[in-house]
Amino acid sequence: MVAGIHHITLITRKVQANVDFYVGFLGLRLVKRTGGFEDATQLHLLYGDAIGSPGSLVTFLVWEDGSPGRAGYGQVGEISLAIDPMSIGFWLTRALTFGLRPEGPSDEFGEPVLRLKDPDGVIVKLVGTPDLSSAAPWAAEKIPMEHAIRRIRGATLFAETPDVTQSFLAELFGYRHQATRGSIGRMISEVGDIIDVRDAAGFWSSAPGTGTVDHVAFRASDDAQLQAVRSALQAKALWPTTTHDRKYFRSLYVREPGQILFELATDAPGMLVDEDEATLGTRLFVPDRDLPRIDELTVQLPQFSMPGEPRVIYRDLPFVHRFHTPDDADGSVFVLLHGSGANETSLMPLAHKIDPRATLLGVRGRAVEEGMPRWFRRITPFSFDQADIIAEAEAFAAFIEGATRAYDLDPARIDYIGYSNGANLINAMLSLHPHLMRRAVLLRSMPVLTDRPVADMSDAEVLIISGETDDYGRYAEELRHQLVEAGADVEARVVPHGHELTDDDVPIIRNWLSRISSS
Repeated sequence: MVAGIHHITLITRKVQANVDFYVGFLGLRLVKRTGGFEDATQLHLLYGDAIGSPGSLVTFLVWEDGSPGRAGYGQVGEISLAIDPMSIGFWLTRALTFGLRPEGPSDEFGEPVLRLKDPDGVIVKLVGTPDLSSAAPWAAEKIPMEHAIRRIRGATLFAETPDVTQSFLAELFGYRHQATRGSIGRMISEVGDIIDVRDAAGFWSSAPGTGTVDHVAFRASDDAQLQAVRSALQAKALWPTTTHDRKYFRSLYVREPGQILFELATDAPGMLVDEDEATLGTRLFVPDRDLPRIDELTVQLPQFSMPGEPRVIYRDLPFVHRFHTPDDADGSVFVLLHGSGANETSLMPLAHKIDPRATLLGVRGRAVEEGMPRWFRRITPFSFDQADIIAEAEAFAAFIEGATRAYDLDPARIDYIGYSNGANLINAMLSLHPHLMRRAVLLRSMPVLTDRPVADMSDAEVLIISGETDDYGRYAEELRHQLVEAGADVEARVVPHGHELTDDDVPIIRNWLSRISSS
């Protein structure tokens, strides 16, 4: 028999706020940090009790600065965590102390409930129940053990056909109906956790994104039970996508008839398979296939600090941006402008190879073409919207001025590296906003302004690297000539490649930066 809930997985937009809430406020333990098994460039955090026991795990896929989703039918709408019934007062006081806006306490099925919202707006309920205890108690600083969160209490499903959803849970996952209150039917597992199925007929449909719950995972004691449930699903023509080895458990996924996503996960091997209890959650792990690029992923994945540690306080500026700060940062800063269809992290691995001690500030372009970020609109592959270039250049100049003040950056130690469309914005800004960018690396760039204003670039040093077989490479000499004519100190190099970036760019940039820094 399936034995209740294994974990619940949600999606967050801001990793630092997420850690501050689930570790700093709720006092859960961060038991694992990994690159995603489907996409290793997506950070996955797992919180739980002292050893990350099945039934205690609340996990988050980090879509940093990603688009928000929408709660609706076909989705998990709320999660609940179990506490001692006598702890409601403690948590109410703690929530108010943290500046949160709790609702309640109220009564739900005879249990006291305090309702909160996490930083993404997900409803998190603290439920007083005497029936659930922790398998491995964990108490954080300023949260006495008697008040600590014990484990997951349950989840609320928004179902368009609640009877069908309840039948599915009963037949495949061992839940039985316990009670009905208004539009909510409560189901309970053998171990005592609950699933509330809310009748959401007439409500709007759900949409995936940040601030939503991705799925609920139920517990399979072993692989045999996992396969037995899979066979039962297949017999009903309800095919799970496939079985997966997630290193810490093996699992399968299936959507019930109302399209709510469920997972079935084995108890073993567990969170201690690659860390001991004392060091749980302190290292980044990635799938075995991605181990050769773990250094690259470490730079690309969003950084965060544990409560009480120094951190970057991000400011509200015109462009989405991301810092990577190395442990031994030397005060130099690379501002990185990606190419078409990439994002603020795309150039970070290349920049880290150039100078491992530089702080990296990746920025995301605001123009969108076919759903992908750019820096300004293009009309054809070789012609561009001039008004948009001017407008975005002005906005980016304001961003740089704001970021320099907000993050206390030294303008004399900032280098700009742009690739393709990002490099094109930089070369336009050298004309439109002279004296703002004094050292720039332009990778696979071309002139984009049709009426280039006269500008004094006598204080600018520029490196142009073009590709020998790049269709844009034929414009590199024209770009060099324009910059030299305006007074810039320009070095132009050619690599034996096309438009793509390669490791051949790294020593050229490194040597150029070393030369101009020593001159």
